Amino acid sequence: MSGKRVRLARQRRAMGMTQEQLAAAIGERTDRSTIYRWESGEITPPPRKQPRLARALGVSPTELIDLLTPEAGPDEPRRKGRVGHALRSPSSTDSATVEGLWEEVRGLDKRYDRLPSTSLLADTGQALGQIGFLARNGGDGALQRDLFAAEATAATLMGQLVWDASQRRDHRTARQYFDQATAAAREIGSPASEGHALLRTSYLALYGERDPIEGLRLTEQTAEVTRSASNVLTGLAQLHSAEAHAMLGDARWCESALAAAECSFSNVRATDDAAHLYSETQFDRLAGSCYLFLGDYRRAQRILDTAAQAMTAQSKSRAIVLGNLSLAYVHQRDLDAAATSLHDAIDVLEATRGGGGLNIVSDAVRKLRRWRGEPVVQDIYDRVLSLMTTV
Repeated sequence: MSGKRVRLARQRRAMGMTQEQLAAAIGERTDRSTIYRWESGEITPPPRKQPRLARALGVSPTELIDLLTPEAGPDEPRRKGRVGHALRSPSSTDSATVEGLWEEVRGLDKRYDRLPSTSLLADTGQALGQIGFLARNGGDGALQRDLFAAEATAATLMGQLVWDASQRRDHRTARQYFDQATAAAREIGSPASEGHALLRTSYLALYGERDPIEGLRLTEQTAEVTRSASNVLTGLAQLHSAEAHAMLGDARWCESALAAAECSFSNVRATDDAAHLYSETQFDRLAGSCYLFLGDYRRAQRILDTAAQAMTAQSKSRAIVLGNLSLAYVHQRDLDAAATSLHDAIDVLEATRGGGGLNIVSDAVRKLRRWRGEPVVQDIYDRVLSLMTTV
């Protein structure tokens, strides 16, 4: 999405502030040119500054998300008009309509890791409904295939959003969306799309239902489906298989799965159907989590610290890494280092509200209960309480 942040500038003026005055209220080496670039849509305020920006503008974190959403580009009304016409007359669906829907889904998917899931639910649900209707009523041949592919992507994203927004509690609804994605992928024989939906389903078992045996079954099924289609998805499935083995306390099979994942990732090419899902930090993120489950806290700490330093963007994934890093420090009774990691994780969560990160931070805080009287721990309790009251 591109365009000026007209609502951000309007709220600043409503508060009676110039760009210079807003910059001064935020501090942290923010100047007038930074405010101008935020309002023009050239750059986005970093997550660590967004709480101060919200306070200066007199809005809640959720309201700030709306202010930071740029105005629709000049082609947006035309795209919506094409989609509306196709919904009224499905036989009129053309390639431009389908590409417009694809563009919207891709844009929503890119924003998933950086914004609260609740802010994306309505748009994703609408897009999924439109795509699903047109896939069954508005196209044939290549157009229908593209629509089913878009439905698989949108339904997978919707499952992620629902689960994340529910603090990883609503497994049933999330699974329904992942099943929809799997069915759409099978309609067109797309192992990459099917594998992505299956992999997400495995997360429900591993991190929601805490069932590593079912999670292992699903990750192994994912690897089998994607083996000839995507080294990225195969490697991700093997990483999560390793984590399932670690949850079961099986170090030998865990490290075997980690080695298999490393091999798959070494063969990743730019033409991989799931190349957009690959990140160089993924191996360390999951390997660190594995050693945390296996009780090798010092090794987990070293790996997770490397991953956290490599992840410069404030994202839901980074909050999970920082939360796990804090757990590694807690188990070593290094309260200062644990608190530092938790503060960093909370900085990210204030902007992203990621359910996985919130759960891990809550777990770390529970483990710090015995040191509740320590000032460094009390500061964490105060911040977490404030965070939970705004979720």
